[in-house]
Amino acid sequence: MRIFHITPDRFVELPALPDTLPESGFLWVGSGRRQFEVHVGELQACLQRWTGAGLVDLHVSDLLNHQLPSHFDDTSWYDVLVFRRLAAGTGSKQLSADETNGTLASAHAALGAIDTSPVGFAIFDRVLITVHPADCQVREYFAQRLVQHAKESDSRGTARLPSSPADLMLRMVNHMVDSYLELRRLLTRHFATLQAELLNPRSRFADWQVILQSREALHLLEDTCEDQRSAVQEWIDALDEWPLEGNADARRERDLLRVRSRDVLEHIERVLGHVRRLEQSAEAAVQMHFSALGQRTNDIMRTLTVLTAIFLPLNLITGIFGMNFEWIPLLHQQDGFFIAVGLMVAIGLGLGGFFWRKRYLGTQARR
Repeated sequence: MRIFHITPDRFVELPALPDTLPESGFLWVGSGRRQFEVHVGELQACLQRWTGAGLVDLHVSDLLNHQLPSHFDDTSWYDVLVFRRLAAGTGSKQLSADETNGTLASAHAALGAIDTSPVGFAIFDRVLITVHPADCQVREYFAQRLVQHAKESDSRGTARLPSSPADLMLRMVNHMVDSYLELRRLLTRHFATLQAELLNPRSRFADWQVILQSREALHLLEDTCEDQRSAVQEWIDALDEWPLEGNADARRERDLLRVRSRDVLEHIERVLGHVRRLEQSAEAAVQMHFSALGQRTNDIMRTLTVLTAIFLPLNLITGIFGMNFEWIPLLHQQDGFFIAVGLMVAIGLGLGGFFWRKRYLGTQARR
């Protein structure tokens, strides 16, 4: 558990939970899920001293639940947002770092390694509590980034630090949404590999289990994005219901929160649109695969039909000369065999030339 005191021009890490809230700024308490579970009693007591109210038991359970979808809830004292991230897991990072060999196994491994662990936020007026998965880098990233912003504020005199817990929460959520860009490149590359394998005329694709699991992974991503969108939209609706009292700075801060919230929502919409485009391209690749397979089958059947049509009159001639009659023309002549063979060759060549001109025997269908 890490505790930070954030003011418009300072960012300081505290060694422990303070007894009282600082006079200015706000506190950010960032914790892993296991550490939050261990220290939840101590944190509840501090929240009771700081704000006059602790977390509701159901919200504590929500923050500890690693299977909960993205959602938003509010009370009179604080708001709770659970937001599932979309990040490349360890396996996907390894595949993106190495030179992939363009196989379906690498594509399937990339899909199976997508991390959608939830990150929980409890937003008070002057306190922000964040609960992260064990391997989440969001807390460390923002701790380093805010230290850099504090140094820039001291040197330039411009405040880039978050002004409120809600502002910091939105920055974290926006960062988690934007981290999908790395995952998007990875998914695009591996789905391109999958499509190339499906449309390769020399391959005999038979691993349909990979296709099924890929579609299920995309459906999971789509459901996750829709839950994210619903949670952020509920936050925006709750933000619009905040009271209008306050000075000009408070109203300006709320307007900035609206702008940042709508920006986060727009980024989620873009991610959702990309996931749906990937799903549509995968469906199109499967349909094109079956269309190409049907075309090859039609070409084979056309060739076999033409060969059957060529040999049918030849079989008729051999059948006639094979009849058990005493008198058949050319049967008792010395050159009858050569005449019959020549006739059969001429018929075969004539029909072959006719079908070739009609392009029934060519690799391209007649236009």
